Amino acid sequence: MLRVAVVGSGPSGVYTAQALVTQTLVPDVRVHVLDRLPCPYGLVRYGVAPDHEKIKSLQQSLRAVLEHERVTFVGNVPVGGDGVPPGRLGALYHAVVYCVGAAADRPLGIPGEELPGSHSATEFVSWYSAHPDAEAGRFALRARSAVVIGVGNVAVDVARILARGAEELRPTDVPQPALGVLAGSRVREVHMAGRRGPSQARFTTKELRELGGLPGARIVVDPAELALDPAYAGSPPDGPALPAVVRRNLDVLRTWAACPPGPDIDRARTVALRFFLRPVELLERRGRVAGVRFARTVPDGRGGVRDTGAYEDIGAELVLRAVGYRGMPLPGLPFDAVRATVPHLAGRVLRDGVPSPGEYVAGWIKRGPTGVIGSNRSCAKETVASLIEDAPLLAGRPAAADPLGVLRSWGLRPVEWDGWLSIERAERTLGRSLGRGPVKIPDWPGLLGAARGDTPAP
Repeated sequence: MLRVAVVGSGPSGVYTAQALVTQTLVPDVRVHVLDRLPCPYGLVRYGVAPDHEKIKSLQQSLRAVLEHERVTFVGNVPVGGDGVPPGRLGALYHAVVYCVGAAADRPLGIPGEELPGSHSATEFVSWYSAHPDAEAGRFALRARSAVVIGVGNVAVDVARILARGAEELRPTDVPQPALGVLAGSRVREVHMAGRRGPSQARFTTKELRELGGLPGARIVVDPAELALDPAYAGSPPDGPALPAVVRRNLDVLRTWAACPPGPDIDRARTVALRFFLRPVELLERRGRVAGVRFARTVPDGRGGVRDTGAYEDIGAELVLRAVGYRGMPLPGLPFDAVRATVPHLAGRVLRDGVPSPGEYVAGWIKRGPTGVIGSNRSCAKETVASLIEDAPLLAGRPAAADPLGVLRSWGLRPVEWDGWLSIERAERTLGRSLGRGPVKIPDWPGLLGAARGDTPAP
């Protein structure tokens, strides 16, 4: 028997567990999927927008893996930092696979970024997704104008939530406090800005089209900004063909640019898509964010952009940056500060360039924040192939007969699958008391109480 711990219960962790129990070279592998939170599914629960029911339904396939007879979910077990050191955890299992993602936002690195009213998109997503680490009352949404910096899917998500009516979100699992704030939101203008052109934006066509389907908002695109992009009129004759997603995105933007919306008093909010704007400073008034100063850019002919020397200020009392993620060091594991990943060879953790027996990585902490959810499946398979190849060596390593018993003896209080099912029942009960479907419990005491069987207060 091989005992393996997988740290992280998001897609990369669950796909790693699935690959371990479905491979046939080593038939008896027992997997403990550990997570710092008492709830499984990682970013599928706490990162996917609440109105994206199709993507959130992925939880059902992840659930099937976590209910496998040789897989055990173990929540409320932090690893690294103030939690269990990797070296100590490694003594309980034949192998440990770290699937801890990329938890930090990339900063803009410009003056004014720390002003009140300036936040990372992750903070906003965590707030409306009921992550228990999110600060209660963090967002009041008293701003009339908001700027979202970035043109990827996360930027589109937060812009859409800002522009969507609260009643449309009522059928979702948005926590009740956040739903109340969104219902009272004063935001009327949302500007989403990127430093490069539309052909280099990272959003998918589906996400882009969803903006145009918002019943309470109108979409504004500046044709002059689109025209700056050489790809906007079609692929250059001597250049490579544009990827299909880029062609589809440009078609959507071309349609919006050709049919600009007129004044419409029935449209409560405006979403403006802006391009070739590089943020250089957050403006301040009375100690808070008052807007963003952008440098005007144009294509430099080499795939990048250059400043034109012109500037544009966009007033805003709320600024959300969505310019990517970055892995964070896990105390006890090596870390490449340049790539913000754990150094590895086909998933084997490298210490001083040499594979470390029993230590592996998968997901974003292995390859960086790239790809879509499905990309984690092939990434996990590569790591598991390395682990199984190492199985003869790993089987000779000591492992605890009862790792969970040892964790409890260290003062930890793991939440196992029955505890998670109790949280699910509590969220259904909470939703019924509010006249809604299941509603997420947004705080640590509430989640841990629900895991014990307590009834949540409405």
